[in-house]
Amino acid sequence: MIVLGIETSCDETAAAIVTDAREIRADVVLSQIADHTPYGGVVPEVAARAHLEHLDGLIRRALDEAGIGLGDLDAVAATGGPGLIGGVIVGVMTAKAIAAARKLPFVAVNHLEGHALTARLTDDVAFPYLLLLVSGGHCQLLVVEGPGAYRRLGTTIDDAVGEAFDKTAKLIGLGYPGGPQVETAAAEATDPGRFTLPRPMLGRPGCDFSFSGLKAAVRRAVEELPKPLTPEDRADLAAAFQHAVADVMVDRCKRAIRTFKAAHPQGGALVVAGGVAANKALRARLAGLAEKEGMPFVAPPLRLCTDNAAMIAWAGIERLRLGQTDGLDFAPRPRWPLDPTAKPAIGRPDVGAGVKA
Repeated sequence: MIVLGIETSCDETAAAIVTDAREIRADVVLSQIADHTPYGGVVPEVAARAHLEHLDGLIRRALDEAGIGLGDLDAVAATGGPGLIGGVIVGVMTAKAIAAARKLPFVAVNHLEGHALTARLTDDVAFPYLLLLVSGGHCQLLVVEGPGAYRRLGTTIDDAVGEAFDKTAKLIGLGYPGGPQVETAAAEATDPGRFTLPRPMLGRPGCDFSFSGLKAAVRRAVEELPKPLTPEDRADLAAAFQHAVADVMVDRCKRAIRTFKAAHPQGGALVVAGGVAANKALRARLAGLAEKEGMPFVAPPLRLCTDNAAMIAWAGIERLRLGQTDGLDFAPRPRWPLDPTAKPAIGRPDVGAGVKA
């Protein structure tokens, strides 16, 4: 089975060709960082126009790299949500057009499910497993029992962790996107213990997250420092922030592991996915936790942590194996929860409900 995947949910335009033998035959991503950097964040209208301008060419490039034509495809999968709705519409309509013209099955993929199932593409991880999904718009702990079968154990009650990284980078004068900038600066810290920052929710019952207080503490630290900030100030603050995030992640995951093991005593892997999963320091801390808990630890390759179309094609394959397809009347969704039974997060009814901020 050969599937074309299309991803246009935020600020990466991507196309990929993936087979059901877990072979990524082409994986093309066009980043829009240069377009959005002057604004310090993603501008939805700019993103949608860029998707419209470049998607056709990227699909052609992916087909050429795979050495196939449209006639060799068995199905088309595209991100149907959640995401910036203008971009999602571009991807969905393009996929529908190809499916209609070639009489191919069309699969509308939940972007979050793309991240959630990436570990099965890269490592053939068996169900069930415990997933930490961390990105600019999401911070969730989920039990993954199969395609379309997710049980949320915890989510953020305010900011997603990737959002906190971006805002922290802006506060301390680093560039956009914030995650890689904070990680790079933290690696250059000379005194990572110089700043004392809070660990929100640490030790609290449940598996929910909170990052607004940590972000506010970074702002106060910046306000108390002489201006302009020195490179040492930025590096030490970045390291303190990153360490605080890792402490919170380990604590929340430890609690989720207890719940997971109680329900699945036969075991399963701890998987981390999403853009923030590319952070090497966080991956190392989570790998250490998994080892202590006697669980396999799986983190996709860095290039498959950030938004890409290979994960969308693979999620489409997982659904096609179950005989699941979508009609050409599918409506793109700005929100699309993985666990529709989960209660909204306190204070942020959109977070955890499938919104992609």
